[in-house]
Amino acid sequence: MEPGAGDRFLRLLIEHGDDPALLEATVRAARGRSELVAALPEEETRRHTRALVRGVVSALRGGGPSEEVLAAAARLGSDRARQGVPVEAFLDGFQAGRAHLVRTVVAGGRRLGVPDAELLDGVTRIDEITTALVHRMVQAHRVAELELARTARETRVQMLRRLLHGEAVAVRAPLDPAAAYHCVVSDVSDPEVAARLEEELTAAAPGLCGLVDGRFAALVPRLPDPVPPGPLLVAAPPAPPAGVAPMYGLGRRALRAGAAAGLTGMRELADLALLTVTAAEPELGGLLAAALLTGLDPGDPFHRELAETALAYLDHGGRIGPAAAALHVHGNTVKYRIRRFQQLTGRPLLDPAGGAAVARTANRWWALHRWLADARP
Repeated sequence: MEPGAGDRFLRLLIEHGDDPALLEATVRAARGRSELVAALPEEETRRHTRALVRGVVSALRGGGPSEEVLAAAARLGSDRARQGVPVEAFLDGFQAGRAHLVRTVVAGGRRLGVPDAELLDGVTRIDEITTALVHRMVQAHRVAELELARTARETRVQMLRRLLHGEAVAVRAPLDPAAAYHCVVSDVSDPEVAARLEEELTAAAPGLCGLVDGRFAALVPRLPDPVPPGPLLVAAPPAPPAGVAPMYGLGRRALRAGAAAGLTGMRELADLALLTVTAAEPELGGLLAAALLTGLDPGDPFHRELAETALAYLDHGGRIGPAAAALHVHGNTVKYRIRRFQQLTGRPLLDPAGGAAVARTANRWWALHRWLADARP
């Protein structure tokens, strides 16, 4: 823009920019375009509008927006993010205010006989300046949004940690202190895998997820159905937020036992009760194995195969077909292995004599788990 033309347009903008009536009209234009901006205190919009108009005038004088002007634009973007105004909504208000101001200045210039070419040059320069301001506002808005999201998530995860550790903490959204939640624990520490699990667990209803003690944990009102495949997850029965700490402790114990047994996928805590209790007493399990499995050699692969078959047989209620399907072998193979197992150990796998069938079966199941754990190469 030529100096003379620039001076004339600049004088127009200065005169109009200091006009209280124009300022109020510009504020109304911004608030009228965006409902979210209109919901803010009017003085808040007025303050930012005044600062931006003065910033544009300063930029026209100095040949471009100064760091001070850009900082003012950044404060506007940051403030709107913290006030919960989406970037699209506050840009709508900004552009409406800018358009009203430019139309007023152009109309005033035409009344004074300023050539259209000079007015066009002035408007083009304003567009360059406001584009730079918009870039800075949007950048600051995004940074503030990320900070707020991170802060909000950190606050929620801290609440989760304190609840699971049994510490006193106010229960806030997304949890309801009167509702009941399944405590889900895992050994997952990879943030990407944790994010996928969070999405799966909260798809049906809002819950609270995060890394607790370095591992993914969650409080969810409902478990996914069907259960997705994946790493081992242990889900406790539902409990109110104030009562989840014991569930977390039990879940962690069950998780260790399940992992040692090679389990995967979602498992309910109650279904792992026997495995959890027996895993906590390895010495007693070793005594049972020594007493009940004396004919088996841990170093013999065939004997390990016999023990795995015997365990599958017990796990499936002494039924040949389901045990064979689980082992991916023929039913006759299972029959042969069970017969050979009983020959080597000198006792039947299922023994109802004396009304002690449950205790004997549990002891054999425990002994087999312990023996196989110790026999793994």
